[in-house]
Amino acid sequence: MAQSPSTSWAAGGRSRRTRGLLAAAITAGLVLRLAFALGYWVGKPLTLDEEEYLILARGIADGRGFTYEVPGRPEPPRRHVGRAPLYPLFLAAVLKVAGGDGSGVTGRAADAEAVSTGGRAAPVPERAIVSARIAQAFVGAVGVWLIGILAARAAGPVAGVMAAGLSAVYPPLVWICAYLLSETLYSVLALGSALLLDVALDRATTRRRAVVLAAGVIAGLATLARPAMLFFLVLASLFLLVRRQAAFAVLLLAGAVLVVSPWTVRNAREYGRFVLVASEGGVTFWVGNHPLARGEGDMAANPAIKRDSLALEARFPDLTAEQLEPVYYREALGYLASHPLEWMGLLACKAFYAVVPIGPSYRLHSGRYFLASLLSYGVVLPFAVAGFLRLRRLPSQPRALWLLAVSALLVALVFFPQERFRIPVIDPTLIVGAAAWWALCRRPTTALEAGR
Repeated sequence: MAQSPSTSWAAGGRSRRTRGLLAAAITAGLVLRLAFALGYWVGKPLTLDEEEYLILARGIADGRGFTYEVPGRPEPPRRHVGRAPLYPLFLAAVLKVAGGDGSGVTGRAADAEAVSTGGRAAPVPERAIVSARIAQAFVGAVGVWLIGILAARAAGPVAGVMAAGLSAVYPPLVWICAYLLSETLYSVLALGSALLLDVALDRATTRRRAVVLAAGVIAGLATLARPAMLFFLVLASLFLLVRRQAAFAVLLLAGAVLVVSPWTVRNAREYGRFVLVASEGGVTFWVGNHPLARGEGDMAANPAIKRDSLALEARFPDLTAEQLEPVYYREALGYLASHPLEWMGLLACKAFYAVVPIGPSYRLHSGRYFLASLLSYGVVLPFAVAGFLRLRRLPSQPRALWLLAVSALLVALVFFPQERFRIPVIDPTLIVGAAAWWALCRRPTTALEAGR
């Protein structure tokens, strides 16, 4: 009886050569990420999102809690965005391990006025930023391993080694680890949850219900890193229900609820209203469905929407970010309801930019950045599509990974597409598809699969 790709991976995985190549790919991925973060991306200005994550991380590390307030500094003249808690917790842990005591890390990251007006204050200690980038390089190396395992289960050990090698050197996955943003952590958690769900869907797996529950727990952690993971939970649950696996759907959701619900309860007590994870969804939905929206990019790529946001905030000076969330949703939904044709056109633009990465936000970067991003994505995409077409005929196809990728596309359509939203899920999925195509086009038995 012929072995399935996932079965042959189990056999090929015992090959010393296979293990060595996979380890080499993971090591190369780690080295490249460290080299970029410590050798090139040095002394670069932090983005607003990075600044705010550092403020929150410093508050946690200092024992002041999840807060933007900084002792000795007046309240900022602008509202901070409500954010999910897991990445600031990750940063706080890194700062603690790195030996930062919080007394010196206020500086620019703590000065919201400096961020919003372009003024300058004391810089964030470089050791804190360097420590975070080193930690994220290791997290990114775990992502290389996960991408390799996902491809190996789908199309065999050759695909696994190929996918790990591609993800190790793939430019967007390398440089995203140097940014103090939640994408790297989210990517590993989201891919890990999809991998576990795929394992549970394999009938050869023992204790399948425990594996589904574990997938739900990790999906809950991913939700606390980026609430976009909620789309995957909904899609995966519907998929399981269609397959008449209601028990699995319940377990998946139960695992996520187990992790997310304590934070939701905390939010209800803190803000006096229901906030499932963070209040950032309202403003993000408003930006992506604004009359001036171009179908791609946030307020940094569209200053007119930024000015409109400040005007809207000025209309409600006494409301917090959490209290403003329903206002943003109401404004956006009101526009969509009164301009359905314009919304359909905007949706078409979002769909285009979700697939073709040439939107307005790319013009904010250097030409080298844009070229490297476009070339790496463009080279992988056609082979990935060919791989998807071949994999769809195999029982070993990574269905949970497909669901994760579809959920990321839905997020782009509901809110807006942007490169840093695409990189954590879409790009690894493309790499898996491309690696599977390459492996499945080869002869059924190769020296690598035979363990020679």
